[in-house]
Amino acid sequence: MRVLVTNDDGIYAPGIAILAVSLAEAGHEPVVVAPDRERSSVGHAITLTRPLKLQKIGSGPYPESVTAYACDGTPSDCVVLGLEEIAPDIEVVFSGINRGPNVGDDLTYSGTVSAAMEGLVFGRTSAAFSLNVHGDGEEPHYETAGAFAVHLLEWLERHPLSKGVLLNVNVPNLPLSLIKGVQVTRKGVRTYEGKINRLQDPHGRTYYWVAGRPEDEMVEGTDVWAVAHGYISVTPVHLDMTHYPSMEALSGQGLAEIDLEG
Repeated sequence: MRVLVTNDDGIYAPGIAILAVSLAEAGHEPVVVAPDRERSSVGHAITLTRPLKLQKIGSGPYPESVTAYACDGTPSDCVVLGLEEIAPDIEVVFSGINRGPNVGDDLTYSGTVSAAMEGLVFGRTSAAFSLNVHGDGEEPHYETAGAFAVHLLEWLERHPLSKGVLLNVNVPNLPLSLIKGVQVTRKGVRTYEGKINRLQDPHGRTYYWVAGRPEDEMVEGTDVWAVAHGYISVTPVHLDMTHYPSMEALSGQGLAEIDLEG
């Protein structure tokens, strides 16, 4: 299968290179269109105020058999250009492998997940892959996520997803032999303690650093629980954010009957 591969860590990030190589070695045809630099946490942003540029990558982490382009826009821009300009016949979009998890409410910020969402907007089968690695001192096992991506692609060939649904995949940072299995999960809850850090530069001027320490609600059946316990988490995500029970409740409470002239 031909697969559009993108990410938010940048075209030269090891995760996306391993994802592309894993797919190519399994006999698939990945086409890479990714940001020319890190674009983490940009969400679903699309560039509308300036022109975009594409540059074909002639060397780097990709084998000669893999076509790769760098884009100076966001992850979602990369998907738009990939599907409209580079390879309109592609039916699958894989985003990742992200360095760090995208669990809980992080998926609303994630450029990795948002790129998969853009693939879904275009009607393509889409999935986002993230590796639960933290800090520079931890050895990342991208090959584990790459191997699962190949298995998932082959599974998706036999089991098409429901319309409007993508898969958000989070992989424990473990060798493949130590993975306990795969769990289908729901989005968990992740909050951040001390999200704003107030600091001063050498001239005494105040500046702020947004970071914080993640705090997860460890509830079985959620993505945060599964990854923490050694399972690959696969969460089905859909773009229809309408809360249908509230539609009925709000109508029953007379919201639609408000007298605008009263």
